[in-house]
Amino acid sequence: MCGIAGFFGDRPLEPAGIEAMLRRLSPRGPDAQHAVRWNAGFAPCEGAAPNALLHARLSIIDPRPEADQPMGNAAGDVWICYNGEVYGWENDARSLAAAGHAFRTRSDTEFILHAYEAWGTDMLPKLRGMFAIALLDLRRRKLFVIRDRMGLKPVVWHHAADEFAFASTVRALLAYLPAGRAALDPDGLDAFLAHRYIPAPLTAFRELRRLPNGHYLEFDLATRSLRQVEYWRPQPSGADWRAALDESIRLRTVADRPVGLFLSGGIDSTVIASRLAALGYRQIRAFTAAFPGSRFDESEDAARTAAALGLPHTPVEVPESIRDDFPRIVADLDEPFADPSSFPLWYLSRETTKQVKVVLGGDGGDELFAGYKRYAKHLRSAWRRGLRLGSSGWRADIEPPKLAKLLAELGTSWEEAYSLRFSGMHPGLRRLLQPQRALAPAVFWRNMPTESRGGLETLLAIDMANYLPEYILRKGDLTTMAHGLELRAPLLDHPFYQAVLSLPPGQRFTRPAKLALQEVCAPCRELDLFARKKRGFNPPLARWLGTDLAERYDGLGARLERASAGQLSGPAVDRVAAAYRAGRAGLAENVLQLLILDESLRQLAELA
Repeated sequence: MCGIAGFFGDRPLEPAGIEAMLRRLSPRGPDAQHAVRWNAGFAPCEGAAPNALLHARLSIIDPRPEADQPMGNAAGDVWICYNGEVYGWENDARSLAAAGHAFRTRSDTEFILHAYEAWGTDMLPKLRGMFAIALLDLRRRKLFVIRDRMGLKPVVWHHAADEFAFASTVRALLAYLPAGRAALDPDGLDAFLAHRYIPAPLTAFRELRRLPNGHYLEFDLATRSLRQVEYWRPQPSGADWRAALDESIRLRTVADRPVGLFLSGGIDSTVIASRLAALGYRQIRAFTAAFPGSRFDESEDAARTAAALGLPHTPVEVPESIRDDFPRIVADLDEPFADPSSFPLWYLSRETTKQVKVVLGGDGGDELFAGYKRYAKHLRSAWRRGLRLGSSGWRADIEPPKLAKLLAELGTSWEEAYSLRFSGMHPGLRRLLQPQRALAPAVFWRNMPTESRGGLETLLAIDMANYLPEYILRKGDLTTMAHGLELRAPLLDHPFYQAVLSLPPGQRFTRPAKLALQEVCAPCRELDLFARKKRGFNPPLARWLGTDLAERYDGLGARLERASAGQLSGPAVDRVAAAYRAGRAGLAENVLQLLILDESLRQLAELA
């Protein structure tokens, strides 16, 4: 698990710029940082360079310096810069060794390098896991930048007529752009208001884009042309999902550093804990975020689960105050990102990394087995499908009453209205905050169905293309990597996912949700796991907004109007904040969005 970056073009980047890129990546890779540079003719060079690969390493497999990156082949004409972890590659590595490929390390990095030498991009089906990979092929004068199937690892990129650059984070890539080129993207800001995050391919900046999951970029070093390719779409496999789950978990315990588990009171992480115990991995320690004395606290449920399974357990208390850490957490979230659960997960990761360097998590179960309550709620309105009133129904308002909310919903398609169940600001509130902005899309999701039957599969497809990779998985990646902690997601192993797709709907989609998982979670039945009310991973947001962050309200509107170049109306921002402080509790998450946006834009302006 690491941070990666690179740039290729006519413009040499000075050593200070290269060092800035590495420094901004270093929390993701605290064990080693390296850069390999080439001149215009791709001869190795030092100092300023127009071409380079950069890497910050968190060493998990084969921690010796020999496995550091960027890594080149014996001839020095193929290079890899890689963030992630692939699993189960050893048999293919033995085949490559038998064919004459000489391995110097035990790392998956070197396997990918040799696999590309042997098979080119046809090696992608052999990669099982999470990855963001840059492969520089000087033989063919090509650069490939690849994002994993499910979207666990991030890639942002920049392309102009004479250059291409990429990085794991927006902040690292900003260090490459010349002064004056880091203009904010109005669509990116509006997307953040709409969704609490900025979905791919958008970012907060016009010149930076995010690579969607299951895609790769091919950059021609000679012509400077760029091509984006979708290389994977899920297909039902017909495989035994139980065996696939156990194999996924077993593979993700392989590491040369200590391994732990994020354990909540919910089903998904408990299933992973149950299977770990059943497979004999009883030395793996479980970690749980604790909110003592709060209705949000799941640590007692998690402790009972760990005790029943014989796993050691550590509760991690989330501090009552986030005031002093707020700027650092916003910085570690890279660009505007406003999931309230990011805060406890950041604290949980900070303490967990002191004991282990790899942790398994339960991300993905709700998207695979339709575990969110919002699915059932939205399906109740599926009768209207194509019926819509048009965007004229978006009344500029703060917190709409039932009629205005209904009009906002009817002003979008049924698929778009799904965002009103769980996203950030409804269209009327966005219009209020951005009075000078022309009508924008209701949502900024990609792969939106043009026609659908209004079924559950449509909502799951929207989430798998947008909410899961760009919200849930981005949160997990950023909050753990901020502390040099590798998060692995067994439920998002693509063979397991494709096996689940083969299940009959009646077995996959149940009420209560996820009943299919009972049979692989037998030790936990006595804990009434499947009868527990789903609580989510929620912090004491109202307390934080009323105390820790209260000093940030003064001047908030004026700051955001300046930072957004007038896109946000200062008086409207202050009106929303005042309404919340006057008792409109339903605006809490919207106010958090504005406070995070204020701090994030301030920081980004200093970096640009």
